[in-house]
Amino acid sequence: MREIDIRRSLLAEIEERHRGETDTLIKEELGLCQGLARVDIAVVNGSVHGYEIKSEQDTLARLPGQAQIYSRALDFVTIVTAPAHAKKISEVVPGWWGICNATEFGQEVRLESSREAFHNPQVEPFALAQFLWRDEALQALSENNLAAGMRSKRREQLWHRLASELTLEKLGCIVRERLKRRRVDWRVPATPA
Repeated sequence: MREIDIRRSLLAEIEERHRGETDTLIKEELGLCQGLARVDIAVVNGSVHGYEIKSEQDTLARLPGQAQIYSRALDFVTIVTAPAHAKKISEVVPGWWGICNATEFGQEVRLESSREAFHNPQVEPFALAQFLWRDEALQALSENNLAAGMRSKRREQLWHRLASELTLEKLGCIVRERLKRRRVDWRVPATPA
């Protein structure tokens, strides 16, 4: 069973679950923490729920690093995996992550939850602010009367200001709304090494 087969089934299930929800964005390959990692699929509505796929061909070598980054920026995370990886994954990822098993039945991939995802207890405000492009961050500062002296600052300084001045709840609302307003085909280029 290949990653593309799992992805196809997962996308179909997510699209069916959120059919008719005009306030939901489904985005593939969402970059986190300025390109340190990309989550395979993200669902943005009243939260940001990331889905990571680990097929039989994948190794789990990158998973501990991915788990750290995803846990900084995402409200919920579900890892969708081949049964061969399930036990090891449950030992590596935080207890609040969901785990979903992908099994092959002929030409079909079936998905079955073995552990539900819970809300991330430790989203980092700065990691959340990093979802915003510079102009979006500046606009958010302006809307919250925090832009004085910030217009010529680098984006990192804008993110720090947002992260330190706004509540996590308010910042989360701003980030989700900005993500949903972007053009359908937007993609952030990878950060150069």
